[in-house]
Amino acid sequence: MTDDRYLKRTILKESVQSSYLPEGERHLRIFLPPGYNELLSYPVVYCQDGEDFFNFGRVATTATRLILDEGLEPFIIVGVDVDKKHRTEEYAPDGARHAAYLRFFAEELLPHVEGRYPVRTEPEDRLLAGDSLGGTISLHLALEYPQLFTRVMSLSGAFYASSQALMGHHHDLDWLSIYMIVGLQETDYETDRGVFDFVALNRNAKALLEHKGAHIFYEEKDGKHQWGFWQQEIPAALSYFIEVE
Repeated sequence: MTDDRYLKRTILKESVQSSYLPEGERHLRIFLPPGYNELLSYPVVYCQDGEDFFNFGRVATTATRLILDEGLEPFIIVGVDVDKKHRTEEYAPDGARHAAYLRFFAEELLPHVEGRYPVRTEPEDRLLAGDSLGGTISLHLALEYPQLFTRVMSLSGAFYASSQALMGHHHDLDWLSIYMIVGLQETDYETDRGVFDFVALNRNAKALLEHKGAHIFYEEKDGKHQWGFWQQEIPAALSYFIEVE
């Protein structure tokens, strides 16, 4: 049974204007932690698939519990919504809208959030989080903008050949810290690009990143390519990056 304290939370909905995205704007969900005080400063977690992270991942409820019961430092969550019709084109590195989404995120979304909320602006205080292709775009944002992002949470990342090729172009990734989990029942998952073995994809990505010196937490465990699995993994992943006060 869920403790009522975890349900008393502040989630704001707003939009950020964009000159890069064809729609001209993108919807956001902003979680403000218990005891939020605009005179303080907070680490920030940027979630791809924002609507899913909040609705299916229950990330706001989980964050509230971790802060109240586990003593994690309070943090802000920014969920960035996506139109599923364009998701692959934005999140996959060979997608038609990928470059535009990268620029939107770094040049428009970040300034918008940092101008409105007391989030810290050091790379080690920003965490990029995503599931499947959301994990892919989170990693590629860090690879494209290492001066902005150095921490990535990848839940069953969809590290297709185009992603692995881009990883291979980087010589030194000792600045990158990535948390990777994948479910052992994800060996033949059907995507809009065909059927893939996500265990193999993640093992290959891990080996590539490891070879480049990245700092990696990696785990394979029973689970399918779905939110029922990822929801259970979010607390440990957040606790890996967010410090106890």
